Amino acid sequence: MRILVQKFGGTSVSNPEAREHVIRHIKKALNDEYKLVVVVSAMGRRGEPYATDTLLDLVSQNGSFLPEREKDLLLYCGEMISAVTLCSLLHAEGISTTVFNGAQAGILTDDQFGNARILSVQPAKVLEQLEKGQVVVVTGFQGRTAQSEITTLGRGGSDTTATALGVALQAEIVDIFTDVDGILTADPKIVEDATQISQVTFTEICNMAYNGAKVIHPRAVEIAMQANMPVRVRSTFSDAEGTLVTSRHDARDTGAGVGDRFVTAIAHSAGVTQIRVSKPEGLKDFQPKVFRAMADNGISIDFINVNPEGLEYTVPDSVADKALRLLEELGCAPDAVSHCAKVSAIGGGINGVPGIMAWIVEALAAETVTILQSADSNTTIWVLVRGEDMVKAVKALHRKFLLHEALA
Repeated sequence: MRILVQKFGGTSVSNPEAREHVIRHIKKALNDEYKLVVVVSAMGRRGEPYATDTLLDLVSQNGSFLPEREKDLLLYCGEMISAVTLCSLLHAEGISTTVFNGAQAGILTDDQFGNARILSVQPAKVLEQLEKGQVVVVTGFQGRTAQSEITTLGRGGSDTTATALGVALQAEIVDIFTDVDGILTADPKIVEDATQISQVTFTEICNMAYNGAKVIHPRAVEIAMQANMPVRVRSTFSDAEGTLVTSRHDARDTGAGVGDRFVTAIAHSAGVTQIRVSKPEGLKDFQPKVFRAMADNGISIDFINVNPEGLEYTVPDSVADKALRLLEELGCAPDAVSHCAKVSAIGGGINGVPGIMAWIVEALAAETVTILQSADSNTTIWVLVRGEDMVKAVKALHRKFLLHEALA
């Protein structure tokens, strides 16, 4: 069977007009003789009746007392309403459709309620319905434990559902439909001349997602990457092909020239605090004690620089006061710069190319943006800047690497 997985996000199913576009994409896939699995998110965004955030707001009025297990039972409802609504529309069009929740689709997870990890996918029921000619609509974002408890996969979990099913079903491709035409070189709310990328590698898009670009969940990309499952990010509201996410080898084979560009995109994430702490006199095992204090208190750290005399790292602004208090309890005298932003230059062409960091420093210096800290990997260079400099930094790097020009 030629199997296609289509995933439609909340804005794609939020109202009757949007759902008409969903039906159109489903019909086109059937006309192309695909066996079709459709993964849906909850309808709309906060304020709309069945959106995930609206459901959470409903119970938050009573305080933060609802256990995670019961919260998952509540959130399970949003995707189920979407799936059944879509099923009714498809039947009205004469398209035979079967709805499965995550458990029925064979998605087995661990028992971390609210942010479960997929352990395996057993899609026998899905395959059985596909063989019967049914369109199978699956609720995204959810699964079940070995004890048949309902779980949810965390924010962006419907993307993860789609790619996990795609891999398990050996689908030809997974289409992630959203409200944008594809993956852009930067956030268009900041960079007006950001351009669409026609093709990007798994590694690049994963780094973009982890560094603030809200295009596809990084866990979904990791699942697809491990199985070399091609993914397209497309708009529900047009017929454009969007952005193809695939392996570097495949990208070069298509002549897209991925290797000819150094930087593919500029990503950013705000709301972090930089902490600098010097080694106190007489404190043994200073560095291990600092990292253990952060870990034992559930504080995630990032942007870590270690040297014999001290440490630099970042934490979310929301936990900065707690982190500083813990350091003071260890006898440290930390310095902090709050409300910072991490700006990232991402591209498979960075590795081994002299001068990339020089261009970054030149571009930011020209805009009087101070770099507080930097780090790099084979595909990403990160700089930490003050929050008020974030927009200038993103725009400057976008211009420096000529990302306003259309990418092949």
